[in-house]
Amino acid sequence: MAPVSERTISQPANQKPHLVTEVPGPKSRAARAREEEHYAPGHQRYSAMAGIVVDEARGNTVTDLDGNTFLDIVGAIGVNGLGHSHPKWTAAISKQVQRVSAGSFSSTARVELMQKVATHAPAPGVHRLQLYSGGAEAVESALRLAKCYTGKSEFVSFWGGFHGKTMGVLSLMGSDFKKGLGPLVPGNHLVPYANCYRCPLKLKYPSCGLACVELAEGQVKSATSGAIAAFLVEPMLGAGGNNPPPKEWLPAVKAMAKKFDALLIVDEMITGFGRTGKYWGSEHTGTAPDIVTIGKQFGGGLPVTGLISRDDIVQSKPWANPSGSSSSYGGNPLASAAALASLNIIDEEGLVENARKMGEYFLDKLKPFYDDYPFVGDVRGQGLLLALELVKNRDTKELVSREVCKTMFEGCLKRGLICLSFDPIFRIQPAMTIDAQTIDTVVAILREVFDGVKKSGAWA
Repeated sequence: MAPVSERTISQPANQKPHLVTEVPGPKSRAARAREEEHYAPGHQRYSAMAGIVVDEARGNTVTDLDGNTFLDIVGAIGVNGLGHSHPKWTAAISKQVQRVSAGSFSSTARVELMQKVATHAPAPGVHRLQLYSGGAEAVESALRLAKCYTGKSEFVSFWGGFHGKTMGVLSLMGSDFKKGLGPLVPGNHLVPYANCYRCPLKLKYPSCGLACVELAEGQVKSATSGAIAAFLVEPMLGAGGNNPPPKEWLPAVKAMAKKFDALLIVDEMITGFGRTGKYWGSEHTGTAPDIVTIGKQFGGGLPVTGLISRDDIVQSKPWANPSGSSSSYGGNPLASAAALASLNIIDEEGLVENARKMGEYFLDKLKPFYDDYPFVGDVRGQGLLLALELVKNRDTKELVSREVCKTMFEGCLKRGLICLSFDPIFRIQPAMTIDAQTIDTVVAILREVFDGVKKSGAWA
C-alpha cells in the first residue's frame, strides 16, 4: 500500500514523536501558568490535560515550546482533515489575507467556492450554499430554514447526536451534556439512534429488523403535536462515539421523515468531505438529504461552516429575506479562500480515497485489540472515523473508569501521542493525509499503553 508521500509531496510521511523534556516541559508549564491567570475554564479536555503549549505543527505532528514533537490523532476534533499547516492551504490564505479578508461583498474566492461545492452536491439539486463561522450557527440556520419552508415548528433528533452548544441545538442534543442548562426550547424530541453495540432494545442486528426505527416512529406519533418540520441526524455518530449505523438505517430515517411530511437535515460537520472514505457520510447509503450542514475540515483549519439545500427550500421567507440568513463572518473573502483551498486539496491529492484506504488499514490494525485486551468491548469505524469502546465487563458493557482513561491518556502523552483516550469511548480521527507508516507508529504506542493497563489489572 503506497504511503501518501508516493502520491504527493505536500505533507510528510512516516512521522514519529520526538521528546526532549518531560511532558509538559518547563516552557509549556510557564506559558500555561500565565494563560490560566485570565483564561476562563471549560476549554477542550484533551488540551487542558496535556498541558502543552504548541509552537508549530506539520502534517500529523505537533511540536510544543520545549521542542517536544507529538503524533496527533485527535485532528482538532475533525477540523484538521488536511494535516497541520498544509503548504498549499497556508499559501492560499496568506495570499488572500494580503488583499482583503473581511466583509460580506462577493469575492473571486467565494464565486469559485460556490462552483466547487456544486461539483460535489450531496444529492441532485442540493447545491445552494450559505456560509457561517461556527457549526452550531449553521445548524441553527438549518432549523430556521426548515421552519420557514414547512410552516411547522417541531424537530426530532437522535440519542448520541451532537449539533452544537447554542440553545436551539442544545435542546436537540442526544446526551446528558445539557443537564443543568434548562429550560430547553420546547417542541424538540429525541429518539434512539441505531447504536447496535448498545441497542436500547437489547436486540441484535440484523435480526432486530431495525426495531429502533419502529420505536422512534411510535415516539414521534405519541409525543409530538404532529407539526414536525425536520428530522436532524448525523449519518454516523461523531461526538457520540464515531459510530456508523447499519446501512439500512439512514434510508429508514428518510422514509420516516417523509411519513411525517418533514425535511431531512443531515449534519455532515464531521463526516463530510471524505473523512468516512466517501465524500459525504450519507453517500454510503445513497440517502438524499433536503438540507446538509457542513463544517470542520471544510475550512482546512479556519472557522468556516455552512448549509446546502435545494432551490425551492432556500427561497422560503423570512429565511430568504435580505439579511434573513446572513452572518457577519459568513462567506468573507478569507474564509472562502480557505474553504476553496481545502476542497481543491482534497480533490487534487485524492484524500477521500486515502481516507478509505488508510481507514481500512488502521481498522485492521485495531481489530486484534479485541482479542488481546479484555477491556476492549468494541472496535469500529468507517474511513478515518474510528473508535475503541473500553469496558470493565463485556457482558454488562460497563465503561472503564475515568481514572483508567486518565492513566491511558498520560501513558500515550509521555510516549509522544496526543489522542482522546481520556474517554472510555476512545475516538480516533487523524488527518486524511495520514500514511501507513505513521499509523504503525501510533498503533505501537497504543499497544505499549494497553499492555501496561492489562498487566496492572486496574481496568477491572
